[in-house]
Amino acid sequence: MESFIREVLQKLNNSATPLSEISFILPSKRAGSYLLKELGNISDKNMFSPNIYSIEEFTEVISDLESIDNTISLFEFYEVYKDLTHEENREDFETFITWAQSLIHDFNEIDRYLIDHRPFFNYLSGIQDINHWYLKDEKTDLIKRYLQFWKSLPEFYEALSAKLLSKNQGYQGLIYRQAAENIKDYISSNSTKHVFIGFNALNASEQLIIQEMLEAGQAEVYWDIDKKLYEDQDHGSSIFIRDYLKNWPYYQENHANEFTSNFSKKKDIELIGVPKNIGQTKYLGEILTKLDPQELENTAIVLGEEELLLPVLNSLPDEISELNITMGFPVKNAPINSLFETLFQVHFNQPDSFYYKDIISIINHPAFNPILKEAAEKLIIKINSENLVYMEPETIIASLPEENRELISACFQPKKDSVSKFIEDVQLIIQQLKSFLKSEEDTIGLEFLYHFHVLFNKLSNLNQKYPHLKTIKSLYGFYREMVGTETLDFQGRPFQGLQLMGMLESRALDFETVIITSLNEGVLPAGKSDNSFIPYDLKQEYKLPTYREKDAVYTYHFYRLLQRAKKVFLLYNTEADGLNSGEKSRFITQLEIEQEPGHNLRKILISPEVPKVNKSLKEIQKTPEMMDRIRSLAVSGFSPSALTTYVRNPLDFYHQYILGVRDQDEVEETVAFNTLGTVVHNALENLYKPYEGKLITEDVIQEFSKKGDAEIAKEFSTTYSKVPLEKGKNLLIFEVAKRYLHNFLKFELKRIKAGEEIKIVQIEKDLKVELPIDKLPFSIYLRGKVDRFELSNGLPRIIDYKTGKVETRHLNVSDWSEITKDYDNYSKSFQVLTYASLIALEKDLKFPAEAGIVSFKNLKSGFLKFEKKTVGTKQKDSLITEETLEMFQSELKNLILEICDPEVPFVEKEIKKKYGSF
Repeated sequence: MESFIREVLQKLNNSATPLSEISFILPSKRAGSYLLKELGNISDKNMFSPNIYSIEEFTEVISDLESIDNTISLFEFYEVYKDLTHEENREDFETFITWAQSLIHDFNEIDRYLIDHRPFFNYLSGIQDINHWYLKDEKTDLIKRYLQFWKSLPEFYEALSAKLLSKNQGYQGLIYRQAAENIKDYISSNSTKHVFIGFNALNASEQLIIQEMLEAGQAEVYWDIDKKLYEDQDHGSSIFIRDYLKNWPYYQENHANEFTSNFSKKKDIELIGVPKNIGQTKYLGEILTKLDPQELENTAIVLGEEELLLPVLNSLPDEISELNITMGFPVKNAPINSLFETLFQVHFNQPDSFYYKDIISIINHPAFNPILKEAAEKLIIKINSENLVYMEPETIIASLPEENRELISACFQPKKDSVSKFIEDVQLIIQQLKSFLKSEEDTIGLEFLYHFHVLFNKLSNLNQKYPHLKTIKSLYGFYREMVGTETLDFQGRPFQGLQLMGMLESRALDFETVIITSLNEGVLPAGKSDNSFIPYDLKQEYKLPTYREKDAVYTYHFYRLLQRAKKVFLLYNTEADGLNSGEKSRFITQLEIEQEPGHNLRKILISPEVPKVNKSLKEIQKTPEMMDRIRSLAVSGFSPSALTTYVRNPLDFYHQYILGVRDQDEVEETVAFNTLGTVVHNALENLYKPYEGKLITEDVIQEFSKKGDAEIAKEFSTTYSKVPLEKGKNLLIFEVAKRYLHNFLKFELKRIKAGEEIKIVQIEKDLKVELPIDKLPFSIYLRGKVDRFELSNGLPRIIDYKTGKVETRHLNVSDWSEITKDYDNYSKSFQVLTYASLIALEKDLKFPAEAGIVSFKNLKSGFLKFEKKTVGTKQKDSLITEETLEMFQSELKNLILEICDPEVPFVEKEIKKKYGSF
């Protein structure tokens, strides 16, 4: 395969002008490097290197202006904006940059396309006036200011241009306009022959420059388009070149250089649908393993999405010994960036105390964790165990060792929205990290850190030169802007081995094997994505590029890559979930429809092999060590919650009570439901405990009502957090807890007024009693805490408090054999009967008795009694007799025998999913 650049150089080598005396202008610096390489290949004698420019560099030479980046443009624009805007209407810098970036982009377009700005902006303000409707005849002040803004755009543009030109500076568009204005002077002072190679979509400035040089006889243009694609009047790839050759005056009298015919030649093209972007990178690795090592020397991987760079690098086979990466690795994807992002976020609102998640994300960051080590872990344990939702900086700093306090102070000391203080502290953090990474010899980490050091130095210099960054939030906006354009460049041999690049880096380059990823609509081509104040109709009127022209640009790049290739692999994502996925690119569809005779087109759909998994319930055999643990549990006592856990799922019982696996302490940001229950339980215990053995009267309940709020507040402080519950969900939950307690006291008062005599026997008493089971060689104990044991008109009554909603149906038993099997229907009955058994086995229960639940969410139903249902009838009996407890204890003993049987494994219980109605 002969590349396009080589073809051009061979033609020029046979011309009268020596190659060393020609100035070459190409679309990119990368293409210039390839031209230099090909020049060395075709030349058989020593020669001076010619002038080689990218088009951007060439316009800088003609304009004699220094290029400034987007960041400097914004600062300079704000200076202009302040001078031209009355103080009362002036926006701060932070608000300004939200719209100014789009406006500078539009200024760029206007300049590059040589548009007369005055009529253009008048047209634009007229559109805004028509579009903006209002009901009143008189315009409001807001609407007047809005329309005045659009009328001010010409003044903004003129003042910014004049300010930059006075400093011999310019943003890219201004440089292009100035180059177009200076081109005749450049031609008259320069006799060198210029050759433009591989251009396609030219803006008006570039067109004017090239046409002027063609007319002056100082230029040649070599267009890279296949003859077949050029002759197809409807083909998107040749739109621009057809237009130039038809309408430029030079080509009315002169012929363009002859086009080659390579596209129709034999090509093996595979259209490969792969699920997910990561799937594409993995399959790309498989493609490379099948290629001959010699083929890799002339192979290019073109990434439709540059975010795939790291996954692709991780998917390359070990056989790849030489790799050249044209695109840089985005610094924003470096792990250390997330640390600086977090630091910005936590200081936005100038906090006096820091949110626990922010603290943990900083001290636990991969950059800090190796430095802080156990100190970070201890602080996290403290935060979780003490439920510290917010911490003051002094507390955070004091919680860490002396050697780490300077580093942590830089992170958490309040900045009082001082931009310079924030930058100073970040640089201190970078210096500390640098020392550590040097000691660890982490060269990649140091390289990333260096880029951030340079970036924050730039921010510091900008802050000193332009005092517009008033807040840390506005600084963050610029940080995001700058870090988004910074890249870590890879070192490699530019012309050896496999080439990895983005679509725009492929301009004017040719490869025998081409692999393109992410050929999906919305990626290649990008579609209707536009960041501009200029409406579509106005762009069409003034011949500014719209998304249609941008699509045509990518069509050209796509087909140009295919022109001279022999093997082509086109990968796209087949998955429909997520953005830019599921629909293959129109480029692929067009190839399928065209069906060139010389193209061997294969369609492949890749799907991962999903092995059939026969899900079986887990089963764990009991070992001697497990049996020792079960005996230990039996001696300390089985609690109702432990037994119901076994009923719900034996595997959960195994994890929690045999292995001792418990949920890790975590910060309870919002009061959990079980915490609410604990608070209400403890508050009632504190109120009722002094009245054990006494009657409860109306006066007692009235006294409880006065103390209730204080008891709830005290229990929240003890159980949840000492921080006052003054806002948000926690305040609502605090009020709910108070409401629960007062509603319960009203319920008690109602009972007393109805003539019921209530005598408290026990409140929250810890019980532990032996349960005689003859079949076991060791003792079995039951233990538990009964919320309340009272006498109601002399009838013993056992009460369990529930903050959740419980209904009567949850306490009905018709089949005793199901009470230790059906958790969903019988767990509440199991619990209250276990409590009744505890009291009965202590010989404190006189029969008959009652047991049941008071549900704080269902207080209108009153005391919910356990009831025995007679099968086949509607008859219910709420009185618990000795016979009732014997029936229950028989099932309870069988359950415990099962737990203690070494031959019965712990078998996972299949959980039935419940689906609610929508």
